[in-house]
Amino acid sequence: MFSLQNKVALITGAGSGIGAAIAEVFARAGARVFVADRDEHGGRQTVETIHQAGGLADFLNLDVTSEAQCEDARSAVHTEHRRLDILVNNAGVGHVGTLLQTTGADLDRIYSVNVRGMFNLTKSFLPAMIEHRYGVIINMASIGGVVAVRDRLAYTTSKFAVVGFTKALALDHALQGIRANCICPGRVETPFVKARLAEYPDPAKAYQEMASTQALHRMAQPEEIAAAALYLACDESAFVTGTDFIIDGGWTAGK
Repeated sequence: MFSLQNKVALITGAGSGIGAAIAEVFARAGARVFVADRDEHGGRQTVETIHQAGGLADFLNLDVTSEAQCEDARSAVHTEHRRLDILVNNAGVGHVGTLLQTTGADLDRIYSVNVRGMFNLTKSFLPAMIEHRYGVIINMASIGGVVAVRDRLAYTTSKFAVVGFTKALALDHALQGIRANCICPGRVETPFVKARLAEYPDPAKAYQEMASTQALHRMAQPEEIAAAALYLACDESAFVTGTDFIIDGGWTAGK
C-alpha cells in the first residue's frame, strides 16, 4: 500500500464526491488531512468519517475564489504544522451550454472556481513548498480538458486551462522540489451526478446514456479517482510530473 505517513495534505471540495474520497484515502494512508470546502456540513461529515476510521483530519471553511481566504488557509495550516506537503485542487463547478447558451457571467463563474481558485490556493502555498524543497500539487481537470465535450463550452475551456496551468507549473518548478500533475476523469458517479440523474423521468436510462460514452459503459466511482490521486501524492511517483492522468473508462481510446 502506498504510504503518506507523516505527510500533511489539503484537499479542496472535500465535502463530497471525489474530494471526500481523496481525503479519506489519504487519511487511511497516514496523512494528516485538511478537509477544505464551502459546505461546512459536508466538510465536517468527511472529517467525522475520517475520525471514525482512526485517521487525522481538520475542517477548513474555504472559498477558493477569495485570495484572503486562501491566505488564511495557508496561515492555519502553517501555524499547526509549519508546512504543507500535498495540495489537491479539487474544488470545481460545471455549466451546460454551447457558446450561444453561455453568458459572460457564466464563464466568469466557471473560471473563478476552476481556474482562479486553483491559482489562488497554489500561489498561497507554493513559496513555502519551494523553501522546503518539497511539494506535491494535484489538480483536478477532466476528460473535458483533453478533448472537447459537447454542450460544455465554458467547462471544457476551464479544464483545458487546468491542464495547461499544471504543465507550466511542473516545468517552472521541477528543480525546486515541486511535482505537479492533474487527473482527467471521465464521468464519475458522484452525489451531484446522482442528484441530476434523479431529475430525469427514467434515471436508469439517463445513466446508461451518460455511461455509454465510455468504453466500459459505466461511470467511475469516486474511490477509483482517489486511488490515482494517492499514487500521484506518494513518493513512489517521484519521477512523475507534468502529466495529465486520464481515467476515462476508455472514452478517448478511439479518438
